[in-house]
Amino acid sequence: MSSFMNCRWMLFVVAITLTTTAKAVDSDAASLTLGKLPAGKVLFLGNSITLHGPSEKIGWKGNWGMAASSKEQDYVHLVTARIAKSIGDRPKIKVRNIAAFEREYETFDVATGLKDEFGFRADIVIVAIGENVTAPATEEAKVAFAEAFSGLLDSVRQHGKPEIFVRSSFWPNSVKDDIMRHASEAAGATFIDITELGNDQANRASAERDFEHAGVAAHPGDKGMQAIASAIVAAIRANAGVTE
Repeated sequence: MSSFMNCRWMLFVVAITLTTTAKAVDSDAASLTLGKLPAGKVLFLGNSITLHGPSEKIGWKGNWGMAASSKEQDYVHLVTARIAKSIGDRPKIKVRNIAAFEREYETFDVATGLKDEFGFRADIVIVAIGENVTAPATEEAKVAFAEAFSGLLDSVRQHGKPEIFVRSSFWPNSVKDDIMRHASEAAGATFIDITELGNDQANRASAERDFEHAGVAAHPGDKGMQAIASAIVAAIRANAGVTE
């Protein structure tokens, strides 16, 4: 057999191996359940509280949820760890900062902008946004945000059969939060109200350590992240019919 044929054969074997491995991984994920809920794949759609890369200009060096002290202490990884403990294995996760949607929801192309996230076909989707949305001051603005947020949830729902959990803003705003609450109810999603957590200054990073940037300091610290994670996990477990 020529070296060319040998090369082609080796590439074929590698391709088959990778495909088989990928299918095996997906199969393993599909078999993971939390109570009555499939829980092998979890998608987090959020903003800087969910994921923020290093930014020298604001003194932030992490590449995780702002402003946890480490990756393990942000709410994404705390929720993932608690799900893993309940199901006996670590779920596959995908994390995306969609602050662009918050700031440009009237023009943001959800289908294109979140193509990879929708292709993930998550079992559980956690939507944690609102902080960067300008508070709607007119009825027209309220309708625009409601339609955009409802559209986001509808798009999420169309990709697989995920259970959707929507967290209210850490910096509470009754107008924005009520819009997200009503949209969640209409979409069959579970709304998680963390207003009390956000109003408690002890949950902010500024209560734990000093930051050079006030915006970073206003984000949840480790205590706040723990509280957010606990609220989300409690909602997931209740939905799954898990009481222990």
